[in-house]
Amino acid sequence: MWSHQREAFSTYKRVPSRDRSTIVGDVEENSALLQNSMDMETTNPSWLLSFPHVVVATITSLLFGYHLGVVNEPLESISIDLGFSGNTLAEGLVVSTCLGGAFIGSLFSGWIADGVGRRRAFQLCALPMIIGAATSATTKTLAGMLIGRFLVGTGMGLGPPVASLYVAEVSPASLRGTYGSFIQIATCLGLMGALFIGIPVKEIAGWWRVCFWVSTIPAGLLAFAMIFCAESPHWLYKKGRGAEAEAEFERLLGGSHVKYAMLELSKLDRGDEADSVKLTELFFGRHFKVVYIGSTLFALQQLSGINAVFYFSSSVFKSAGVPSDVANALIGVANLSGSIIAMLLMDKLGRKLLLLWSFFGMTMALVLQVAAANTFMSGTGSLYLSVSGMLMFVLTFALGAGPVPGLLLPEIFPNRIRAKAMAFCMSVHWVINFFVGLLFLRLLELLGPQLLYTIFASFCMMAVVFVKRNVMETKGKSLQEIEIALLPPE
Repeated sequence: MWSHQREAFSTYKRVPSRDRSTIVGDVEENSALLQNSMDMETTNPSWLLSFPHVVVATITSLLFGYHLGVVNEPLESISIDLGFSGNTLAEGLVVSTCLGGAFIGSLFSGWIADGVGRRRAFQLCALPMIIGAATSATTKTLAGMLIGRFLVGTGMGLGPPVASLYVAEVSPASLRGTYGSFIQIATCLGLMGALFIGIPVKEIAGWWRVCFWVSTIPAGLLAFAMIFCAESPHWLYKKGRGAEAEAEFERLLGGSHVKYAMLELSKLDRGDEADSVKLTELFFGRHFKVVYIGSTLFALQQLSGINAVFYFSSSVFKSAGVPSDVANALIGVANLSGSIIAMLLMDKLGRKLLLLWSFFGMTMALVLQVAAANTFMSGTGSLYLSVSGMLMFVLTFALGAGPVPGLLLPEIFPNRIRAKAMAFCMSVHWVINFFVGLLFLRLLELLGPQLLYTIFASFCMMAVVFVKRNVMETKGKSLQEIEIALLPPE
C-alpha cells in the first residue's frame, strides 16, 4: 500500500513547481481513499461478476479457431462441387484469402476499438463473419467462396486484438492471467469443433455448406450477447466518461472496489487521453520500447515455426501410419491440454516464467525433430522421435508462447496507445504468419527438414534470451502499476 503513496510523491517531484499546488491537493484528497482502499487490495473481487463478460468476449476466439480449421477436411469436396478440383492454386487461395482479410481486419482493429468502443467493435467483427460464412455456404462459384472467405478473414483479424484488449481491461488483476488463457482455450475448442463438424463431409454430399452455416450461430450469439456486456471502463475513462466508467467497474468488480479502481485510473490521467494517437507515436519516443517488445514477441512466436509444424504434422503422422483424423485429434488434445495447464499456472507462476519455459521446451522439441531427420537414425526410431517431438512442440507452445503474448501485450501497453499498438503488433503477427506459410514447403525442399528445424530452434532460443532480458513480470499488478513501471516520465 505504501508503494502507492511513494508513486504519488515521485509524480509530485517530476511536476513543475507551478503545478505542484494542484498535485498537493490531489494527494491530500486521495490519501483518505488510499487508506479506505487498504482492505480492497487484500480482498480480491469476486470472479462471478466479470466471468460472464469474459466468456462472451472469447466467442471471437472460438470463431477464430473454427474458421482456421473449417476448410481442412471439406476442401476436397468444395473443390469438386465448385469446379476447381486439382487446381492447387485455387485450393491455396481458399485457405490464404482468409489470412489476407485477417491482416486488413487487424490493421484497423485499434482505430475501430478506440473509435466506437470495445463492445461495438465485437459486434462489427461478428457482422462480416456472418455475411462471409453465409456467402461461402450458398455460393456456386470459386469467386463467391473467395469473397466469403475474405469477409470472414476481416472479422477474424478484428476479433482477437479486441478480445485481448477487453479481457485485460475488464478482468481483476488477480484473475487477468487466468481469463487471458480463455482466449487460447477457446481457439483450441474452435479448431477441434471445426474438425469434428467436418467428419461427415465425405459421406454426405454438400455437408461442407453446413460447416459454414454452423459458424453463423456463435457469431450471431456474440453480436446479441454483447448488448448486455459491460463496456471497458478504461475506454470510457479515456473518452472522459468517468461516471459511466464507475458504473461499469461496479458491474465488473463490485461496489466496494469501485473507488480504488477509479483512483488507479486517475493516477495516469495526463489530460491528453481524448487526443487521437498518431502512428508515429508507436515508433518514436517514450512508447517505442513497449511496442518493440510486443511486436518482437509476436514475430518470434511465428518464427518459432508453430504454423509450419501444424501444416507438416499430417504428413509426419501419415508416414508413421497414423490416420489423419487420429493425428488431428492428438494435436488438438496436446494443444488443449497445454492451454488448460497454462490457465491454471498463469496467475501462480507468472507470464515471464511460462514464456521462458515454453520457448525452451519448444527448442528441445525441435532438437528431437532434428534428431529424427538424421540419416543415421533407424526408420522406426526416427518416426517415434518425430511424432514425440511434434506433440511436445505443440504442448509446450500452448503452455506459454501461444497464450501469453496476447495477454501480456494489452498489459504492457499504456491506456493511451493500447488499442492501436495491439493492432500494429497483430498485423506483424499476420504478415510473418503469411510468409512462413508461403515459404515453408519451398524451404523444406531447398534446405531439408534437419536444417529448417535447426533454424526454427534457433529462433526459439533467441526468444528465450529476448524474454529474459526485456519482458517484465505483470502477474498480480494493475494495468496502471505496469504502465508506471514501464513508461519513462515525459
